[in-house]
Amino acid sequence: MSAERVLAVDPSLRGTGYAVLESSQGKMRALAYGVVTNPPKLSAHHCLREIHETLGRIADAHQPTAFAIEGVIYVQNVRTAIIMGSARGAALIIAATHGLEVHEYAPRLIKQAVVGRGAAQKDQVAFMIRALLGLKETPPPDAADALAIGVTHFNRRATAIR
Repeated sequence: MSAERVLAVDPSLRGTGYAVLESSQGKMRALAYGVVTNPPKLSAHHCLREIHETLGRIADAHQPTAFAIEGVIYVQNVRTAIIMGSARGAALIIAATHGLEVHEYAPRLIKQAVVGRGAAQKDQVAFMIRALLGLKETPPPDAADALAIGVTHFNRRATAIR
């Protein structure tokens, strides 16, 4: 069984979390993770370019075989929905240009898969990700969310195969 790699993304205009995870013979490991941080004064279109360019470099460097992203969330503010949708779009273009199949996971499902309950807090997700992946440090919240998306992806794939 060959190794699979997923580029997992938790999109946001100011703090897009990303992670590259590899799964081989039932073992997962994090190859790279971080946050595309855009300062408040940077215009939205420049933020989207930064998200797109950074994720493109990561995909080029790690050659993922799949792309996983947090599913659309319900927001009451139309402006927030548009901004979130734009950040998702910048990320999804990377999947399309690299020929990657896109897998979307609901926020509650991700928290359930990692923490055991769908209403878990960000710090609980980060703590569990550190433990599950044997990381030396607790990742920043947005990176931890992206790692959690990747873990969810591989857990769902393993369940589907069984």
